[in-house]
Amino acid sequence: MSKLDRLIKEFCPDGVEYKAFFEIADFIRGVTYSKELEVNSDNGTKLLRANNITLDTNKLNFDDVKIIDRSVKIKSNQWLKQGDILICAGSGSKDHIGKTTYIFTDMDYTFGGFMAVIRTKGKLHSRLLFHVLTSDRFLNYLKTALNVSTINNLNTGIMKGFMIPLPPLPVQEEIVRILDSFTMLQTELQTELQARIAQYEFYRDFLLNSDKPLDSGLENLTDNRQQIRWTTLNEIAEIGTGSSNTNEGLSEGAYPFFVRSLEVRYKDEYEFDETAIITSGDGVGVGKIFHFVQGKYALHQRAYRIKIIDNTVDARFFYYYMKSNFCDYIRMTAVHASVTSIRKPMLDKYPVPVPPLAEQKRIVAILDKFSELTSDLTDGLPAEIEARRKQYEYYRNKLLDFKEIVP
Repeated sequence: MSKLDRLIKEFCPDGVEYKAFFEIADFIRGVTYSKELEVNSDNGTKLLRANNITLDTNKLNFDDVKIIDRSVKIKSNQWLKQGDILICAGSGSKDHIGKTTYIFTDMDYTFGGFMAVIRTKGKLHSRLLFHVLTSDRFLNYLKTALNVSTINNLNTGIMKGFMIPLPPLPVQEEIVRILDSFTMLQTELQTELQARIAQYEFYRDFLLNSDKPLDSGLENLTDNRQQIRWTTLNEIAEIGTGSSNTNEGLSEGAYPFFVRSLEVRYKDEYEFDETAIITSGDGVGVGKIFHFVQGKYALHQRAYRIKIIDNTVDARFFYYYMKSNFCDYIRMTAVHASVTSIRKPMLDKYPVPVPPLAEQKRIVAILDKFSELTSDLTDGLPAEIEARRKQYEYYRNKLLDFKEIVP
């Protein structure tokens, strides 16, 4: 019998009470202000918004923190404190309503009017409530409540209807310990993944940019740089587009259908059977290399296929090179209108280096190892992170599913 089982048997063998939200927590809306009061000065007040919560991890981030003038009045309960739960309370997207993060220490930050802070009172552990608010039970409750509301807003009317289990404190603390151990493991794996990605990008950019000076630890990888020849993309590749439309894609089909994003759809017919590099011709993904394909596939009419035809160029090497350098080239040459787009003459004249083939293959071998570690969905770190996330979610939903007793 586990420690948690023993505690439940000792303190609440017949179930636990469920309390209405406002019996156990306060709901504090954030600061409202006019846009004219946003400032660049470090002397202002730092304010967090919905974008400062990372949706898939429930972690706090400090990307694009707003600074507001000190003349904006901040109530004493609108400063972030240890144990607070910061939640998105208003958004144009229902998917963002309810995204939540936990505040581990007092902070000299406030939060915006579309946000709220939840503060527990009485006998409820704030960290346990955080786990409840990220659980399926709360998210499903929100979906139902917001479906009957014309406004994407967590108001008191919605929050008051949510019932929260209140097990005895020793049980709460053990559940928090178990669930936090899962989240800590996820954090460690995510940190490792970010370090590997940074390492991969460093080596990729170093190895693929011939104008950078040699580093004392990498001469053996770059000693053939003086033999690089420069040419243009149309000299080494066949460049073209597909003929399919977006609405032709299926959720299932015999052949992958590459559109203009990371998404891969499917079709029952293919257009090409080759090794090629796929990039978007316009839209938000313009200039980004999305796919390296080998075999039969279909292609969107505004996506480009780049098929290497020069036998002195390794297609995989050139795929990595474009991922490292193509966006900079596009920023200088793309057509900037309501939708940024690439024209074929831009691709034709894209300057490309051709190191000796043996050097290309050596670089590819190095970068493939990093790529496998960081992005392989079967054996790499992302798969491990996803497995731990699912494990956490399973135990979170299981541990928070208490039988209700009526006092």
